[in-house]
Amino acid sequence: MLPPIATIIENFAFIEDDYMRLEYLIELGRALPEMPEALRTQENRVHGCESQVWIDTAVADTPEGPRLVLHGFSDSFVVKGFVALMVALYTGKSPREAAETDGFDLFRQLHFGAHVTSKRSNGVRAMVERINRDAARLTA
Repeated sequence: MLPPIATIIENFAFIEDDYMRLEYLIELGRALPEMPEALRTQENRVHGCESQVWIDTAVADTPEGPRLVLHGFSDSFVVKGFVALMVALYTGKSPREAAETDGFDLFRQLHFGAHVTSKRSNGVRAMVERINRDAARLTA
């Protein structure tokens, strides 16, 4: 099970070693709840990622109103960690909040820009754009 996004951010703040940061990212990917095979459809495929990535964005009715529930998967350990970050960041937000959230800002805040390839960075951007687009559609 993934920790809350605030805990993840706190944990990254304590890890100074780049290798250990990568290990924690991979650990987050391993903690990502399993995405049912039935959700790994072409419709849920995120294009623009070097690795294969699927993200399903759904809405659950809660006492606080509609909230996003994301499921994600990647065939790459590192990218699956980035998927886990996005799932932790966006799950539980209202569709409107999610549509206005810049997930790529979290990527920058955690200082991944300098330590990942431009293709992975573009993949994270593609995930964020996809989630924001889905959230905006669900707001309407």
